[in-house]
Amino acid sequence: MRTSNPNEKLVVDKPFDFAEDANWRIFRIMAEFIEGFEFLAPLRKEVTFFGSARLKEDSYWYKQAQRLGYLLGKNGFTVVTGGGPGIMEAGNRGAYEADGQSIGLDIELPTEQRRNPYIRKGIGFHYFFTRKVMLSASAQAYVFFPGGFGTLDEFFEMVTLQQTKKMENVPIVCVGHDFWEGLDDWVKKNLVEKYKTINSDDSSIYTVVDSAEEAFAIIKDTKERKYF
Repeated sequence: MRTSNPNEKLVVDKPFDFAEDANWRIFRIMAEFIEGFEFLAPLRKEVTFFGSARLKEDSYWYKQAQRLGYLLGKNGFTVVTGGGPGIMEAGNRGAYEADGQSIGLDIELPTEQRRNPYIRKGIGFHYFFTRKVMLSASAQAYVFFPGGFGTLDEFFEMVTLQQTKKMENVPIVCVGHDFWEGLDDWVKKNLVEKYKTINSDDSSIYTVVDSAEEAFAIIKDTKERKYF
């Protein structure tokens, strides 16, 4: 507390709240980007998994993600996920069981433990958007299993980055005809044919398959890349 003279009203100093200071936030964001890229730099042959956090281990798509993680881990690939449950856990679990590199980029939450137990090396992020950049930063392929709004958000971002040439052309693989075919048909009928808001070639940026083996067949011969 402080006063400037005996007649002045007593003023109590408040602790400086770094989290509410814009400049401090900028430095924190910069630090997360630096730490994230330093974390990713040693990794090789990354394949990033996306999909629902709600799918349990008895789900068919959980098992397919686990199978793909295993195939990738056995063949020297690094499986990267958002570090949480569901499809993320399945991909990490498969790589872990294959004694491969299993990586998690999880988000820091105040009341929940979001890092699944099959991660060999992980890093936590405060901001969703910095984590999102890291998940898309340097993979040789991106694999999308059935999911919700977050999965679709990531899918359309990756497709847009390739469409606009902001990222090299690497496989974007959607696993599950039952889930993805409706969206694929909508893109082709509405965006390509009816409204002509995208070119016909844009709908071939991604590939829809139905199994871990089909996805692995697309990914296995891809070339390594680092950062877009």
